[in-house]
Amino acid sequence: MRGRTLEAFLMALALLVPVAAEAGWHDEASSFDQNRLARLDESRAKGLAEAHGRGTGDAEAIHETLDRPAVSGGSLAGAWHCRTIKLGGMTPFVVYSWHRCRIAEYRGGLAFEKLDGTQRMAGQLHAEGGSYVYLGASWVKGETPHRYSGSGASAGASATPDDQIGLLSSTGGGTARLELPYPVQESSFDVVELRR
Repeated sequence: MRGRTLEAFLMALALLVPVAAEAGWHDEASSFDQNRLARLDESRAKGLAEAHGRGTGDAEAIHETLDRPAVSGGSLAGAWHCRTIKLGGMTPFVVYSWHRCRIAEYRGGLAFEKLDGTQRMAGQLHAEGGSYVYLGASWVKGETPHRYSGSGASAGASATPDDQIGLLSSTGGGTARLELPYPVQESSFDVVELRR
């Protein structure tokens, strides 16, 4: 019991310690991930080109999500419904079903978390212009949640497979999208569609 109390106290304390104001996402992200984010438009175009053909799920959701222009302003914090769309790579496209996500205040900033489904993800959001750079990690339900490592390599691979980098943008009208360029596994481009 004493160990759990101490552990809970340390976790609460970690949430109260502010992140250094001068530390930005560039300081945390590996050069591999910075390169992936710099190639966001290229990754999107490649995923869309490979998405032609037979896929799984609502194909109309692809353009409905990606064609909405990004807008500035408005609060992103709160509960969301979200679904992941994978383009290119192993299959032309996969549009998954809806799940619960949230964007919440965390360490003086914001954090994103996909709360249910088989594939989970979570990470910090760093303000960048009118959008947010996402540094996070993915894991499978039942695993201990992963954190962004920024290490760039894993077990002989050129990148850590669960590290993620992306760009979260509001698209107005209670919608947003999180674009994940060049995922390490499965696809050429992923986007998480968010709706209130």
